[in-house]
Amino acid sequence: MTAQPGGSAPTPTAGRPVPAWSEWLGTVVRLGLAVVWGWAGLAKISDPAEAAQAVRAYEILPEGLVKPIGYGLPFLELALALLLVVGLGVRLVAGVSALLLLAFIAGIASAWARGISIDCGCFGGGGHVDASQTEYLQEILRDTGFLLLAGWLLWRPRTRLSADGWLAS
Repeated sequence: MTAQPGGSAPTPTAGRPVPAWSEWLGTVVRLGLAVVWGWAGLAKISDPAEAAQAVRAYEILPEGLVKPIGYGLPFLELALALLLVVGLGVRLVAGVSALLLLAFIAGIASAWARGISIDCGCFGGGGHVDASQTEYLQEILRDTGFLLLAGWLLWRPRTRLSADGWLAS
C-alpha cells in the first residue's frame, strides 16, 4: 500500500492500476453470482412453507427459527441478486454471500455426516428424500464454486457497469 498525494490514506491499488480484463472478469463474476442468488430466491419465494420445510429438514435450528429463516432467506437472496446486478456495495454483498455460502456448505456437510437424507432445497424444494437421491458432494462442490466467485469479488470488487464505479467517479 502506498500513500496518496496530499497525505490521504493509503489504498490497496495505489501505484498499481487494476487491469481492464480484471474489471470485465469481475463483471462476469458479479452477474453470474447475481443469477445464482436470483434463481435461488425466485425458486423459493413462491412457496415459503416449502422453504421452511427445507430448513427444518437439516435438523440444526430450533423450531422457533425455522419459519423466520425459511420465509426470509428468499428475500435475502433476491436482495443480494439485485445489489449484484446493479453493482452496489459489491465487496459487502460478496462478504454476505461468502458467509451465507459457508453456512450452506456447513449445513450440507452436517446433514451428510449425520446420515440425514435430504434434498438441500437450494433452488426450491428440499426436505427429506431417499438416501439414493442425495447429492451432497455435488452440492458442496457447487457451493464451493459459488464461494470462489464471492471470494473473487471480495478481492477485486471493482467491476465495470456498476453503481459503485459510477459513484466513485
